[in-house]
Amino acid sequence: MPRGCIEINKLKVYAYHGVLDQEHRVGNNFLVSVKLYYPILSAMKNDNLSGTLNYAEVIETIQNIMKTPSRLIENVIERIRASLALQYPLIEGGTITIEKLSPPIPNTQIESVAVTYKW
Repeated sequence: MPRGCIEINKLKVYAYHGVLDQEHRVGNNFLVSVKLYYPILSAMKNDNLSGTLNYAEVIETIQNIMKTPSRLIENVIERIRASLALQYPLIEGGTITIEKLSPPIPNTQIESVAVTYKW
């Protein structure tokens, strides 16, 4: 069966994830990118939102999950994946990348670090 993919690219969110106490107090900018695979034929033929994934709702779910601090980005990714899988049983797989901008690593100038999970 043909599959489609909804992509959310570099959703910017300010959040409080990290191992250091400072990261929980000060926070940081994160970019969240998501690819979600689903059966696309129903949406293509019926032009109805019920046959696809509502990317506005997906974005809202991501933003809400990002509000709860975690020590590890991997934990945030799993909470996003589990919530979206529950909300959208049509999802057949996907990729989630969370990028932390300007991570507080001493003596280092770095644009970002990221974790990606594919299932």
